[in-house]
Amino acid sequence: MNRTNFLHINLMIVLIAGMITGCSDRQEMTAFSGKIMTVTGPLHPDSMGTALVHEHLLVDFIGADSVSRDRYERSEVFDKTLPFLQDLNHLGGQTLVECTPRYLGRDPVLLKQLSEASSVQILTNTGYYGARQEAYIPAHAYEESPVQISGRWLDEWRKGIGDTGIKPGFIKIGVDDGPLTEMQRKIVQAAAKTHLESGLTIAGHSGDGAAAVEELEILKTEGVHPSAFIWVHAQNESDTTLHLQAARGGAWVEFDGIGPGSVDRHVELVDMMRRNGYLHRVLISHDAGWYEVGEPAGGSFRPYDTIFTEFLPALTKTGFSENEIDTLLRINPKQAFAIQVRALK
Repeated sequence: MNRTNFLHINLMIVLIAGMITGCSDRQEMTAFSGKIMTVTGPLHPDSMGTALVHEHLLVDFIGADSVSRDRYERSEVFDKTLPFLQDLNHLGGQTLVECTPRYLGRDPVLLKQLSEASSVQILTNTGYYGARQEAYIPAHAYEESPVQISGRWLDEWRKGIGDTGIKPGFIKIGVDDGPLTEMQRKIVQAAAKTHLESGLTIAGHSGDGAAAVEELEILKTEGVHPSAFIWVHAQNESDTTLHLQAARGGAWVEFDGIGPGSVDRHVELVDMMRRNGYLHRVLISHDAGWYEVGEPAGGSFRPYDTIFTEFLPALTKTGFSENEIDTLLRINPKQAFAIQVRALK
């Protein structure tokens, strides 16, 4: 066989492999389109039920270069956290979106065990967390392009996380206040590329409104519609015109710091969005939990109860109807996390 024929045969093999991979990706996306992906498998969106869209069960703040499964006993974490999920289930919570990313303690096996034991449906994620001065960004990400980083995240989507077979249900990224660093811009670009191939929603921890606006601009440049993006921790931005601007463009605005001392603030924000006609773009949660690796007995775990015990009664007192509360806790979450490519036309 001469060199020319050899090269032609190799080229054909590469092209055929690419066609097979592309076909497989399209079939997978079609199979899961419109579904919610949990750690126990896909759900019909209506089965998501009442959902808390931003919570944590386990977090390890030691940093990307030192984080390890050897730093905690999974059984100890399970025993401490299970009662809080059971309490959530008794309060009427059916789904919890677990937002701990890789290199910050993500443990999909633990989440699956807890989901099966508690009957609470749990979503985990792919992506990298670039907030907190990039302490949780792995070293390889600085050397890789957005395409290469996205390739890593898409591998988790296509094959499952590690050898667990568990697929992520969304993309979690994190940035500090704007303007974004080069690394932070890179992970937003990687998230955009991952979304366009997978249909997974992007949940973006954003230090302030300027960061969220910049993230949305990057996504638009990459061809992603704002409806694929959740502005996480939007309550930290005092300029409510930015909340309205993001919602007007189609993004999800998430007020997720609801706790015993912040109910009034969150009621004001959600009511402001309602009065301006954007309740259908609002998500709410506690950002509660969590078992903190390195702390004695995991530290102080904050329960997932304030929304049910204080926040919803406060909304009712403010004049929210049952349908409006249903929009916040059931309709918006299933629309936000349904697997669907949301590209700019």
